[in-house]
Amino acid sequence: MTWRQEFLSCGSENLEQSTTSLQISHVSSWRLQRNGLPQGSVLAPVLFNLYTNGLPVTHGRKFMYADDMNVATQCHYFSELECSLPARLSYYCRQWRLKPSAAKTVVSCCHLHNVNACRELSVLLDAQRIKYEHQPTFLGVTLNRTLSFKSRLTETTAKLKNWNNLLTKLAGSSWGADADTLRTSELALCFSTGEYCASLWCRSAHTGLVDTQLNSTMCLISGSLRPTPLPWLPVLANIEPPALRNKADTDSVVAKASAYESWPLHHDISNPPQLCLPSRKPLWRELEPVDINSHWRESSKSALMVNAHLVDHPTSNSLMGWHNGSGIRWTIQCCIFRNLT
Repeated sequence: MTWRQEFLSCGSENLEQSTTSLQISHVSSWRLQRNGLPQGSVLAPVLFNLYTNGLPVTHGRKFMYADDMNVATQCHYFSELECSLPARLSYYCRQWRLKPSAAKTVVSCCHLHNVNACRELSVLLDAQRIKYEHQPTFLGVTLNRTLSFKSRLTETTAKLKNWNNLLTKLAGSSWGADADTLRTSELALCFSTGEYCASLWCRSAHTGLVDTQLNSTMCLISGSLRPTPLPWLPVLANIEPPALRNKADTDSVVAKASAYESWPLHHDISNPPQLCLPSRKPLWRELEPVDINSHWRESSKSALMVNAHLVDHPTSNSLMGWHNGSGIRWTIQCCIFRNLT
């Protein structure tokens, strides 16, 4: 406890500037740090969380990540939204010497009223009007008015296309780009980019944009031709289908939210709200977990997958041995196309 008190009360800092070529260093004088915490320390984020843990109770729901806070409120009229910004938060910030930045704060409204699609809310923060954004970005996810995530998925598709173009050159090189190297690179670059926050947008009607690029990624890994049937691409690349991977990510989020009662999502899962829009598919409509391997094995045995008898189960990684000269991949593809023709 004494060490923590000294960390908070006796903070001082200086700046050192050194030149490597001339081996000259300049050190400034020590300055007393009267407020704030030094950046880069392990204890600073913990103390900041304790400092901001006592946020006042408001009508809207609050979501915090580090020093970014999101206040979400649901109302029937636009006029109610403009007056719903909690004044208690502004008082709380002034009381505890927190300075909310009006220049970095944005306000947005999600609705399906197309007549007021271009309407901008007038919300004040410390007598300054907050900038209105039609497509705000929170934690790297772009939101739009209808929450269809079309903008987010379009941006992700463009990123995946650039990664695929870059890795196509790697696949065409002759300096060691075997199947394992390609698979590891594609999982680290393309699939990590395409599956970011998948539990949020995987039920959107525009997920086909991302799935198309991920199918191209699996073609690069397995060296498959364009006419290869889509159900065979995950089998040849030894990667679960994108839809099943997104479902696994959703199940992981649901399991964590169910275990931690302090999460805002816990209340929505334990007590799902009434569904107002049938066209929307919220997270709590599919709470039953799914075993990826068993579901993938059952789908591969269906009539939709041509020549499914060529493999015992798609979850085996034995098909990745084609790069060592065994010719398994080429044999399977010949059987597939022979059946199609």
